[in-house]
Amino acid sequence: MTNNAIVMDAMQIMETLPHRYPFLLIDKITACEPGESITAVKNVSINEPFFQGHFPGKPVMPGVLIIEAMAQAGGVLSHVTLGDVDPKPLFVLAGVNNARFRRFVSAGDQLVIDINVEKVKRGIWFYKCTATVGGALAVAADVTCTPGGSS
Repeated sequence: MTNNAIVMDAMQIMETLPHRYPFLLIDKITACEPGESITAVKNVSINEPFFQGHFPGKPVMPGVLIIEAMAQAGGVLSHVTLGDVDPKPLFVLAGVNNARFRRFVSAGDQLVIDINVEKVKRGIWFYKCTATVGGALAVAADVTCTPGGSS
């Protein structure tokens, strides 16, 4: 994916996902190929509420929140792929495998999340995910999301 145009802004993401502050962890979608892949961006600000208690003096984004941001990007990809189905499924994080944390994500970083669909089986979505900062790998994981009801 080389398209740098904003495909979805924060308001459009909020129309797609039920998440709201402080749990909406992606700021924009910069590329999307329905059924294939998506690229999301999270601007990590010192004003994030988790920095108050997560290593004060050395603000580090918790790894579980990076994984959640990956799942949210996957949820957007699933919704874009499915289109306007009724009822609209609420995708929830169902599994994380092979998670590797390679570097800290700190205040001021821009986290770029790339998601590729591995497969969809019985409505369950399997994603291969990476999160980078400045082109350097921060986190890699296999994430599974499943419809958990209607939003």
